[in-house]
Amino acid sequence: MLQGSPLLGAAFAIRHPGMQQLPAVVTLVVANVFLVAHIFMLNDWSGLHADLADPNKAARVFTARGVRSREMAGVTIALLVVSLVFFSMLGPMTLALSLAIATLSALYSLPRFNWKGKPLLNSAAHLFGGVLHFLLGYSLGSAIDRRGVAIAGFFALIFVAGHLTQEIRDHHGDALNAIRTNAVTFGPRRTFAASLVLFTVAQILLLLLALQGFLPRMLAALVALYPLQLWWSFQTFRDGLTYANVSRLQSRYRVLYAVIGMAMVATLSFL
Repeated sequence: MLQGSPLLGAAFAIRHPGMQQLPAVVTLVVANVFLVAHIFMLNDWSGLHADLADPNKAARVFTARGVRSREMAGVTIALLVVSLVFFSMLGPMTLALSLAIATLSALYSLPRFNWKGKPLLNSAAHLFGGVLHFLLGYSLGSAIDRRGVAIAGFFALIFVAGHLTQEIRDHHGDALNAIRTNAVTFGPRRTFAASLVLFTVAQILLLLLALQGFLPRMLAALVALYPLQLWWSFQTFRDGLTYANVSRLQSRYRVLYAVIGMAMVATLSFL
Protein backbone atom coordinates (compact mmCIF):
# COMPACT_ATOMS: atom_id res chain seq x y z
CA MET A 1 0.00 0.00 0.00
CA LEU A 2 2.90 2.35 0.72
CA GLN A 3 3.91 2.15 -2.95
CA GLY A 4 0.67 3.93 -3.83
CA SER A 5 1.57 7.50 -2.91
CA PRO A 6 4.90 7.81 -4.81
CA LEU A 7 3.55 5.86 -7.78
CA LEU A 8 0.56 8.19 -8.01
CA GLY A 9 2.99 11.09 -7.71
CA ALA A 10 4.88 9.77 -10.72
CA ALA A 11 1.62 9.16 -12.61
CA PHE A 12 0.44 12.74 -12.08
CA ALA A 13 3.81 14.22 -13.03
CA ILE A 14 4.59 12.23 -16.20
CA ARG A 15 2.45 13.91 -18.83
CA HIS A 16 3.08 11.50 -21.70
CA PRO A 17 3.86 8.08 -20.23
CA GLY A 18 5.64 5.58 -22.43
CA MET A 19 8.20 2.83 -22.42
CA GLN A 20 10.99 5.37 -22.01
CA GLN A 21 9.78 6.13 -18.45
CA LEU A 22 9.53 2.46 -17.45
CA PRO A 23 13.13 2.06 -16.17
CA ALA A 24 12.77 5.12 -13.92
CA VAL A 25 9.43 3.93 -12.53
CA VAL A 26 10.79 0.43 -11.85
CA THR A 27 13.81 1.97 -10.11
CA LEU A 28 11.45 4.13 -8.03
CA VAL A 29 9.47 1.07 -6.93
CA VAL A 30 12.57 -0.93 -6.01
CA ALA A 31 14.15 2.00 -4.16
CA ASN A 32 10.94 2.73 -2.27
CA VAL A 33 10.52 -0.92 -1.25
CA PHE A 34 13.97 -0.82 0.35
CA LEU A 35 13.29 2.58 1.95
CA VAL A 36 9.95 1.58 3.45
CA ALA A 37 11.43 -1.70 4.70
CA HIS A 38 14.22 0.31 6.35
CA ILE A 39 11.70 2.63 8.03
CA PHE A 40 9.63 -0.24 9.46
CA MET A 41 12.68 -2.20 10.59
CA LEU A 42 14.27 0.85 12.21
CA ASN A 43 11.06 1.41 14.15
CA ASP A 44 10.96 -2.25 15.21
CA TRP A 45 14.63 -2.26 16.22
CA SER A 46 14.30 0.98 18.19
CA GLY A 47 11.10 -0.12 19.91
CA LEU A 48 12.22 -3.65 20.80
CA HIS A 49 11.82 -3.39 24.58
CA ALA A 50 8.49 -1.58 24.34
CA ASP A 51 7.12 -4.17 21.88
CA LEU A 52 8.21 -7.04 24.15
CA ALA A 53 6.15 -5.49 26.95
CA ASP A 54 3.09 -5.05 24.71
CA PRO A 55 0.83 -8.15 24.86
CA ASN A 56 -0.51 -7.34 21.39
CA LYS A 57 2.96 -7.35 19.82
CA ALA A 58 5.26 -9.53 21.94
CA ALA A 59 4.71 -12.72 19.94
CA ARG A 60 5.61 -11.00 16.66
CA VAL A 61 8.80 -9.23 17.83
CA PHE A 62 11.84 -10.19 15.74
CA THR A 63 13.79 -11.59 18.72
CA ALA A 64 10.93 -14.05 19.27
CA ARG A 65 11.73 -15.40 15.79
CA GLY A 66 15.41 -15.91 16.44
CA VAL A 67 16.77 -12.66 15.01
CA ARG A 68 19.31 -10.88 17.20
CA SER A 69 19.24 -7.11 17.70
CA ARG A 70 22.67 -6.67 16.08
CA GLU A 71 21.55 -8.63 13.02
CA MET A 72 18.43 -6.49 12.76
CA ALA A 73 20.50 -3.31 12.95
CA GLY A 74 22.84 -4.50 10.21
CA VAL A 75 20.01 -5.36 7.82
CA THR A 76 18.27 -2.06 8.60
CA ILE A 77 21.37 -0.04 7.69
CA ALA A 78 21.95 -2.12 4.55
CA LEU A 79 18.39 -1.49 3.37
CA LEU A 80 18.88 2.26 3.66
CA VAL A 81 22.18 2.20 1.77
CA VAL A 82 20.71 0.13 -1.07
CA SER A 83 17.64 2.38 -1.31
CA LEU A 84 19.79 5.52 -1.52
CA VAL A 85 21.91 3.96 -4.26
CA PHE A 86 18.77 3.36 -6.33
CA PHE A 87 17.36 6.81 -5.59
CA SER A 88 20.65 8.41 -6.68
CA MET A 89 19.98 6.98 -10.16
CA LEU A 90 16.83 9.11 -10.39
CA GLY A 91 18.46 12.51 -9.95
CA PRO A 92 19.51 14.87 -7.16
CA MET A 93 15.99 16.05 -6.25
CA THR A 94 14.64 12.52 -5.82
CA LEU A 95 17.71 11.57 -3.78
CA ALA A 96 17.30 14.66 -1.58
CA LEU A 97 13.64 13.81 -0.94
CA SER A 98 14.53 10.23 0.02
CA LEU A 99 17.21 11.50 2.42
CA ALA A 100 14.66 13.84 4.00
CA ILE A 101 12.24 10.93 4.51
CA ALA A 102 15.00 8.79 6.06
CA THR A 103 15.91 11.69 8.37
CA LEU A 104 12.31 12.05 9.56
CA SER A 105 12.22 8.30 10.16
CA ALA A 106 15.36 8.50 12.31
CA LEU A 107 13.98 11.44 14.30
CA TYR A 108 10.74 9.54 14.87
CA SER A 109 12.18 6.14 15.80
CA LEU A 110 15.63 6.48 17.33
CA PRO A 111 15.59 6.72 21.15
CA ARG A 112 18.00 9.66 21.08
CA PHE A 113 15.36 11.85 19.40
CA ASN A 114 12.17 9.88 20.20
CA TRP A 115 9.68 11.95 18.24
CA LYS A 116 7.39 8.93 18.51
CA GLY A 117 6.92 9.80 22.19
CA LYS A 118 6.38 13.51 21.64
CA PRO A 119 2.75 14.39 20.96
CA LEU A 120 2.02 16.65 17.97
CA LEU A 121 5.65 16.44 16.90
CA ASN A 122 5.11 12.81 15.90
CA SER A 123 2.11 13.87 13.81
CA ALA A 124 4.16 16.66 12.22
CA ALA A 125 6.72 14.05 11.16
CA HIS A 126 3.99 12.04 9.46
CA LEU A 127 2.52 15.14 7.82
CA PHE A 128 5.81 16.20 6.25
CA GLY A 129 6.71 12.59 5.53
CA GLY A 130 3.43 12.12 3.68
CA VAL A 131 4.09 15.18 1.52
CA LEU A 132 7.65 14.09 0.76
CA HIS A 133 6.59 10.53 -0.09
CA PHE A 134 4.19 11.72 -2.80
CA LEU A 135 6.73 14.23 -4.13
CA LEU A 136 9.29 11.42 -4.30
CA GLY A 137 7.39 10.04 -7.29
CA TYR A 138 6.27 13.43 -8.56
CA SER A 139 9.90 14.50 -8.94
CA LEU A 140 10.40 11.87 -11.67
CA GLY A 141 8.38 13.82 -14.22
CA SER A 142 8.05 17.37 -12.97
CA ALA A 143 9.69 20.08 -10.92
CA ILE A 144 8.13 20.47 -7.47
CA ASP A 145 5.30 22.96 -8.04
CA ARG A 146 2.11 24.23 -6.42
CA ARG A 147 0.02 21.47 -8.01
CA GLY A 148 2.30 18.73 -6.74
CA VAL A 149 2.35 20.10 -3.19
CA ALA A 150 -1.44 20.54 -3.20
CA ILE A 151 -2.09 16.93 -4.25
CA ALA A 152 0.57 15.74 -1.80
CA GLY A 153 -1.41 17.47 0.95
CA PHE A 154 -4.30 15.06 0.43
CA PHE A 155 -2.07 12.01 0.87
CA ALA A 156 -0.29 13.59 3.85
CA LEU A 157 -3.57 14.26 5.68
CA ILE A 158 -4.64 10.66 5.13
CA PHE A 159 -1.24 9.51 6.39
CA VAL A 160 -1.48 11.57 9.59
CA ALA A 161 -5.09 10.60 10.25
CA GLY A 162 -4.25 6.93 9.71
CA HIS A 163 -1.31 7.15 12.08
CA LEU A 164 -3.49 8.68 14.79
CA THR A 165 -5.83 5.72 14.34
CA GLN A 166 -2.86 3.40 14.77
CA GLU A 167 -1.91 5.21 17.98
CA ILE A 168 -5.43 4.55 19.28
CA ARG A 169 -5.08 0.87 18.37
CA ASP A 170 -1.74 0.67 20.23
CA HIS A 171 -2.84 2.86 23.15
CA HIS A 172 -2.76 0.11 25.77
CA GLY A 173 0.77 -1.05 24.98
CA ASP A 174 2.12 2.50 24.62
CA ALA A 175 0.60 3.47 27.96
CA LEU A 176 2.24 0.45 29.61
CA ASN A 177 5.60 1.56 28.23
CA ALA A 178 5.05 5.25 29.07
CA ILE A 179 5.33 6.24 25.39
CA ARG A 180 3.67 9.63 25.16
CA THR A 181 1.83 9.29 21.88
CA ASN A 182 -1.12 11.56 21.15
CA ALA A 183 -3.51 8.80 22.22
CA VAL A 184 -1.71 8.38 25.55
CA THR A 185 -1.37 12.12 26.16
CA PHE A 186 -4.80 13.33 25.07
CA GLY A 187 -6.78 10.11 25.39
CA PRO A 188 -8.09 7.69 22.76
CA ARG A 189 -11.45 9.43 22.34
CA ARG A 190 -10.00 12.87 21.65
CA THR A 191 -7.39 11.38 19.35
CA PHE A 192 -10.11 9.47 17.51
CA ALA A 193 -12.02 12.71 17.03
CA ALA A 194 -8.86 14.44 15.74
CA SER A 195 -8.24 11.58 13.32
CA LEU A 196 -11.79 11.83 11.99
CA VAL A 197 -11.43 15.61 11.55
CA LEU A 198 -8.25 15.10 9.50
CA PHE A 199 -9.91 12.44 7.34
CA THR A 200 -12.77 14.88 6.76
CA VAL A 201 -10.41 17.73 5.84
CA ALA A 202 -8.66 15.38 3.40
CA GLN A 203 -11.98 14.63 1.70
CA ILE A 204 -12.77 18.36 1.45
CA LEU A 205 -9.32 18.92 -0.07
CA LEU A 206 -9.94 16.11 -2.57
CA LEU A 207 -13.19 17.79 -3.60
CA LEU A 208 -11.48 21.19 -4.01
CA LEU A 209 -8.58 19.74 -5.98
CA ALA A 210 -11.04 18.13 -8.38
CA LEU A 211 -13.22 21.23 -8.75
CA GLN A 212 -10.18 23.46 -9.37
CA GLY A 213 -8.73 21.14 -12.01
CA PHE A 214 -5.66 19.92 -10.14
CA LEU A 215 -7.30 16.48 -10.35
CA PRO A 216 -9.81 15.22 -12.95
CA ARG A 217 -13.17 16.82 -12.14
CA MET A 218 -15.01 13.51 -12.10
CA LEU A 219 -13.03 12.55 -8.96
CA ALA A 220 -15.20 15.00 -7.03
CA ALA A 221 -17.82 12.22 -7.00
CA LEU A 222 -15.56 10.12 -4.77
CA VAL A 223 -16.52 12.15 -1.71
CA ALA A 224 -19.84 10.27 -1.89
CA LEU A 225 -17.94 7.28 -0.47
CA TYR A 226 -16.92 9.13 2.67
CA PRO A 227 -20.20 8.64 4.59
CA LEU A 228 -19.32 4.94 4.55
CA GLN A 229 -16.13 5.64 6.46
CA LEU A 230 -18.04 7.91 8.84
CA TRP A 231 -20.49 5.08 9.55
CA TRP A 232 -17.66 2.60 10.16
CA SER A 233 -16.03 5.12 12.51
CA PHE A 234 -19.28 5.64 14.41
CA GLN A 235 -19.66 1.88 14.81
CA THR A 236 -16.10 1.55 16.11
CA PHE A 237 -16.57 4.39 18.59
CA ARG A 238 -19.85 2.90 19.79
CA ASP A 239 -18.41 -0.62 20.17
CA GLY A 240 -15.29 0.60 21.97
CA LEU A 241 -11.82 1.65 20.83
CA THR A 242 -10.25 -1.75 21.43
CA TYR A 243 -7.30 -3.17 19.52
CA ALA A 244 -9.56 -5.53 17.55
CA ASN A 245 -12.22 -2.92 16.74
CA VAL A 246 -9.75 -0.29 15.58
CA SER A 247 -7.84 -2.87 13.52
CA ARG A 248 -11.09 -3.77 11.77
CA LEU A 249 -11.75 -0.08 11.05
CA GLN A 250 -8.26 0.29 9.57
CA SER A 251 -8.80 -2.68 7.26
CA ARG A 252 -12.07 -1.21 6.05
CA TYR A 253 -10.97 2.33 5.29
CA ARG A 254 -7.75 1.10 3.63
CA VAL A 255 -9.93 -0.62 1.05
CA LEU A 256 -11.81 2.65 0.58
CA TYR A 257 -8.63 4.62 -0.11
CA ALA A 258 -7.32 1.89 -2.39
CA VAL A 259 -10.48 2.42 -4.46
CA ILE A 260 -9.80 6.17 -4.52
CA GLY A 261 -6.23 5.53 -5.68
CA MET A 262 -7.39 3.23 -8.48
CA ALA A 263 -9.98 5.81 -9.53
CA MET A 264 -7.21 8.43 -9.74
CA VAL A 265 -5.18 6.19 -12.05
CA ALA A 266 -8.23 5.39 -14.17
CA THR A 267 -9.02 9.09 -14.75
CA LEU A 268 -5.50 10.35 -15.51
CA SER A 269 -6.28 10.55 -19.21
CA PHE A 270 -8.94 13.17 -18.48
CA LEU A 271 -6.41 15.71 -17.14
